[in-house]
Amino acid sequence: MKKVFAFVIVLCIIGSLFVSSSQTYEQQSLIPTLENALPNKPFETALSALSIPYWNTTISVEERGYYRFVEFLLRKGAHFVLFGLLAAGIFLSLPSRLPRFFIASASTLLLACIDETHQYFTGGRTATFRDVLLDMSGALTFLLILQIVVWFRSRKRLV
Repeated sequence: MKKVFAFVIVLCIIGSLFVSSSQTYEQQSLIPTLENALPNKPFETALSALSIPYWNTTISVEERGYYRFVEFLLRKGAHFVLFGLLAAGIFLSLPSRLPRFFIASASTLLLACIDETHQYFTGGRTATFRDVLLDMSGALTFLLILQIVVWFRSRKRLV
């Protein structure tokens, strides 16, 4: 039953990725929501100290403004977490006799590439290899943590 639940989570994530990649930037912009939710610009001073090199440019509060910078952090954080959860779901939905880490990693890489390709054909969106790297960073981080948990649980059973 747990494997079925994990597989349903995988399907839900894939569906949400498809819907998200089908929308233009304007359709999914978080700027109006952020302006309403964060009118006092919390942590602006701390965030102003950050500068992130990305896609041959520097992303910062100074460069883009507070709300666009926060949106950038949220979007990239979502990539990391969503693809991490996707990889974990794939891992957990597979039988333990299979090389789950490898299959989950390869499947997530394929899905990340498909997602970026889909964005390439969506107006106002760009497909970047850096997003695939970010997606895989999340996937591998979640998979490593999951693999360590599985290893500790199997060691605990032996004792």
